[in-house]
Amino acid sequence: MKRILLNVSAFIGIVCFNGVFANDQKMHMKNHHHDMSTVDTRISLEVTGEMKQHQLANMRGHVDAIRSIVGLMSERKFDDASKIAHDKLGLTPEMQSMCGMFNNENFKKLGLAFHKSGDELGDALKTEDVNASLRALNKTMQYCVECHATYRQ
Repeated sequence: MKRILLNVSAFIGIVCFNGVFANDQKMHMKNHHHDMSTVDTRISLEVTGEMKQHQLANMRGHVDAIRSIVGLMSERKFDDASKIAHDKLGLTPEMQSMCGMFNNENFKKLGLAFHKSGDELGDALKTEDVNASLRALNKTMQYCVECHATYRQ
């Protein structure tokens, strides 16, 4: 009987501990995520699976380009950083065509503005002025944040 009572007590203790732990985790996540809703209210671009994968690959390329630019700036290799900004973030004919494929006019405008800011970043980097380059990089990244806050695949 003592053994059964001990096992039941251990079981209740584990259940209570798990409940407290789960509630603590929930509170932590709530505070960590500032009570973000699980409903995604961003505007859907309603793209096909193939187009979605292509777009995601482009965006990952943009993030990698920004990482490269920051690294090159830290090494004072502004010409190399400028080339990446123009080639990977700038308004190349390929990117202009890509932006034109979407039906949402506001998304197109935002995409074109992002790519134009990539060229402006490339121009700022050419000057080797760190502060001007950082301001231009900030502007480019603001377009990233605005786009991801407004639209979803």
